[in-house]
Amino acid sequence: MKFLLVNDDGISAPGLEALRGAVQGRGEATVIAPHQQHSGMSHAITIHRPLRVEDAGQGYTVNGTPADCVIMALEALKLEPDYVLSGINHGANLGSDVLYSGTVAAAMEGVLNGIPSIAFSLAGPTDFLPEAAKVVEELLFAKPGFLVNPDLIPKGGILNINIPGLPREKIKGVRFTRLGVRRYNPLIHERRDPRGASYYWLGGTPGSLESDELDIDLVAVDQGYVSITPLKLDLTNYEELDRLRNRS
Repeated sequence: MKFLLVNDDGISAPGLEALRGAVQGRGEATVIAPHQQHSGMSHAITIHRPLRVEDAGQGYTVNGTPADCVIMALEALKLEPDYVLSGINHGANLGSDVLYSGTVAAAMEGVLNGIPSIAFSLAGPTDFLPEAAKVVEELLFAKPGFLVNPDLIPKGGILNINIPGLPREKIKGVRFTRLGVRRYNPLIHERRDPRGASYYWLGGTPGSLESDELDIDLVAVDQGYVSITPLKLDLTNYEELDRLRNRS
């Protein structure tokens, strides 16, 4: 079994090493990651400058985005993985986060190339990465119903998995969930440079939950459950499509 491990936090991220540890001894694992932090890049690809792949010892680095990494692994290195595993991201990818997430995008790029793919994120401090890695290992390989099985991964999509930042014994279980809506406050911070000119820094903290339904990814993780959300490439709003087709 061949795994392609990728992330958006960069080649030196502890979450990537934790993911490697979770699959160690289960098959052949190849790491390819951005040479620096690329969180929030979504599914961007690099088309206006050259891309370089370098052997960094612990894996390959690419001077591009997470999606670039998967493309270069398949097209430049000619790898033929059975699965693309993305993460373990430092921070949650819940609700509308998935629209911006390089972690999710790297998994989606795998699916675009016909490879079953899963994205993993830790909704908490890196102190809990060892616990998150245990959860990843259990989800991937523990029987019955382990996830390394093409029949369990959505056709034309991925599994987006978020793990609470908790000790393993305090994680209540697994919930199969739908996306919620995640808003941040404030989103823009205005600051001044040494010359007095304004500049802006995007950021903020998540707002309060708007629901208590356990089938929403945000709520499940907040209440101590691992959230598994199937996501698909097809963003078509079929209800609206039918309405537009049937308009009088």
